[in-house]
Amino acid sequence: MQEINKKEIKIAYFSMEIALESWIKSYSGGLGVLAGDTLKSAADLQIPMLGITILNKKGFFKQKINKEGEQIEVADNFRYKKLKKMKERVSVKIGDDKVIVQAWQYCLISRNKTCLPIYFLDTDITGNKQKYRDLSGELYKADPTYRLMQEIILGRAGVKILSALNYNNINKYHLNEGHAALATVELYSNSSTKNISQRVKEIQEKCVFTTHTPIKAGHDVFPISLVRELQKDLPLKLLGLIKSAELNMTELALYFSGYVNGVAFSHQEVSAKMFPNHYIYSVTNGVHSSTWTSKEFQKLFDKHIPTWRSDNLSLRNAFNISTSEIWQAHQSAKQRLLDYIYKKQKEKLKLNVFTIGFARRFTGYKRSTLLFHDMAELVRINKSAGPMQIIYAGKAHPRDTDGKAMIKEIHRLKEVYKKDIKIIFLENYDMEIAKLMTAGVDVWLNTPLPPNEASGTSGMKAAHNGVPHFSTLDGWWVEGFVNRKTGWSIGDRRSTLNPKELNSKDATNLYNKLETRILPRYYKHPHNWQETMRYTIAINASFFNTQRMLQQYIQSAYL
Repeated sequence: MQEINKKEIKIAYFSMEIALESWIKSYSGGLGVLAGDTLKSAADLQIPMLGITILNKKGFFKQKINKEGEQIEVADNFRYKKLKKMKERVSVKIGDDKVIVQAWQYCLISRNKTCLPIYFLDTDITGNKQKYRDLSGELYKADPTYRLMQEIILGRAGVKILSALNYNNINKYHLNEGHAALATVELYSNSSTKNISQRVKEIQEKCVFTTHTPIKAGHDVFPISLVRELQKDLPLKLLGLIKSAELNMTELALYFSGYVNGVAFSHQEVSAKMFPNHYIYSVTNGVHSSTWTSKEFQKLFDKHIPTWRSDNLSLRNAFNISTSEIWQAHQSAKQRLLDYIYKKQKEKLKLNVFTIGFARRFTGYKRSTLLFHDMAELVRINKSAGPMQIIYAGKAHPRDTDGKAMIKEIHRLKEVYKKDIKIIFLENYDMEIAKLMTAGVDVWLNTPLPPNEASGTSGMKAAHNGVPHFSTLDGWWVEGFVNRKTGWSIGDRRSTLNPKELNSKDATNLYNKLETRILPRYYKHPHNWQETMRYTIAINASFFNTQRMLQQYIQSAYL
């Protein structure tokens, strides 16, 4: 095991999910991938940091699509490869019960070969009641009691395990979303400061909070009766946060955090309106450049920009790479994606046909079927402006009936229009499929209903592979959009129209841009298209990465 200098580690990063490798199933999507990318960049930059998360043996779920196009959820298998069980154990109170918690350690190796540790908290221990052992089973179960108990483990046991492991010099606790809010309560309970207001200030100086969603349903809210039952020592009178007999975990984190940020400029604006009693800063998300750059572009960057791994900003020098080399690397990455599709589905896609990629969690506001709003129009454009291939992937939450219906509808359209336009759906979207898709398609499509996208990061991954973005002006794209240089917008930046009216307007704009700007550039002006790819790397990949993001956190929040 690589050396860990525990005395030097100053920052603890708490997240309900952290995606590190595809076989560690304790993640469901964007929040976990961002957390993993953040910690990878922390290791690269040798930032004195560690990660705390929950071990979920069943993961989120493994997605199967049946013949009717319906999503079937199958329990996934968790593998403990590269995880080391620690001997230290702690206990937390849930109701009147004492729950034992242990930790598994995973090492991210820094450039100087030291270990940035990530700890997976585990309650599946002999002696715990079965309902507590099960907390290390499923991620994001709908049952509020289960959810709150998991958040007790993450927040309160997370703080305790750091003490047990002798991390005694932590001075910043970064809470990635409200799931980790109870870490603040554990810190408050442990403080020896007698004066209440000074004690609160002490915790605020230690805590950094990142809120990730402008969607009301995305903020965990628990009945106060349940909170009192499971956490009898919560200082509820002190907080003054009880509204309508509920406790909002985002409000709890906001109260106890001295630095709070949204994850894009546009998200900061929305968050400030949601929580007007708190000052909210903005640190726009990024992705881990080395992870999301395909092997073809890694080789290209190593040749022309040898400092790109240690200094992501140097990707600005992509302007020094010839467009022909960029195109060659892209075509190679595209062929790998097409080979994968043929291997999995025996569907032959063509290398020289314009390919649209879309992969998201399937839920209402992401409008996953906006591209298919008017199939007759899409087919007409396909015939008149140039042929298209469309590749989709993504999961719907097991209880999101609307999201599941979108997946089924795409499969229906795929069959109905199979003679007119090629549509592919790749099941069980994960990090490995994401790497193939974000490098292998020709344009990355994103269609959220503004202003509901907090940030979004898949388009940033595509940018590292020269794939331009085509999206509504929401989340990170408000900052990343340079017309025809880094991609195209769908509609204007607006948030007041009726959703049905906006869907129709945005679909019309999407089709118009495809027909008059995007397809003509791809087929008739290939040099201009390749120039767009180069701009995408130089402007977007060089900025929208977790190295720049962490440097902002250091300057604004950690110091």
